Amino acid sequence: MERPPLSAAFRLEQFRDYLALEAGNSPHTVENYLRDVERLAEYGASKRIRGPADVTAAQLREFIYFLKDLGLAATTIRRQVSALRTYFKFLVGEGTVTRDPSERIESPKRWRTLPAVLTVPEIQQLLAAPNTDEPLAIRDRALLEFAYATGVRVSELVAITLQDISFGERIVRVFGKGGKERLIPFGKPALGIVSMYARETRPTLDRGKSKGVLFLNARGTPLSRVGAWGIIKATARRAGLTKRVTPHTLRHTFATHLLEGGADLRAVQEMLGHADLSTTQLYTHIDRDYLRTVHKSYHPRA
Repeated sequence: MERPPLSAAFRLEQFRDYLALEAGNSPHTVENYLRDVERLAEYGASKRIRGPADVTAAQLREFIYFLKDLGLAATTIRRQVSALRTYFKFLVGEGTVTRDPSERIESPKRWRTLPAVLTVPEIQQLLAAPNTDEPLAIRDRALLEFAYATGVRVSELVAITLQDISFGERIVRVFGKGGKERLIPFGKPALGIVSMYARETRPTLDRGKSKGVLFLNARGTPLSRVGAWGIIKATARRAGLTKRVTPHTLRHTFATHLLEGGADLRAVQEMLGHADLSTTQLYTHIDRDYLRTVHKSYHPRA
């Protein structure tokens, strides 16, 4: 039996009409909420969920964490949670579903809890995991090395173009939130593997649809955030790491390792693209034990 398209299975057109005609929302809100529910439908399809009636509260929680792993802002995820609550309230009212799995979903407030940080040996283990005899593994190694070397958000990582990189100066130009531009240096290991990928592997993938983007998928089109997330997760599994590793993990590891090495907080703020220094200061709590060790070892009156 052929499955109905996602739009029909998840009653997206009816939800659009409800938002616009019955709830009286603005066109902007309608489009945002509809996109949020489409995102759930696409995620559900990847988990073999046939429609909203099959969605459980546990799966909704996993979906919210999936969005966080993709690097979406807490404000965006709060709106996503609001959209899901509205959506399931609509479905219950229509009699499409008998229970509302969104009732117990908590909306993230500030999400101050940071993910696990990898140690230097764990990073080395992760970077060594791809089998570089395979063409796509060279891409994967380049992506991992570059993510750790620059600390960019996953959305920024997959948007980097060849023109954004100065291989001679070892600097990449990144466009962050609000289109704000910043420059981030990167080291020789990243230069070596990214140069190799750009010179040898990327041309074999590019079929004229790359738009100049650095990281491509097997079809020759720009790698998506989900694609990058999947590469990092699969490589961490291959490396035998027990910690949960996401693009955010590499970003936080980048910041923490810099601070542990004595980097200036404002320099790290600039490289991370944080508008507010207090956001960068969140990382300092991770290395308090390290700081205590340094103080005890080197302060004359410790």
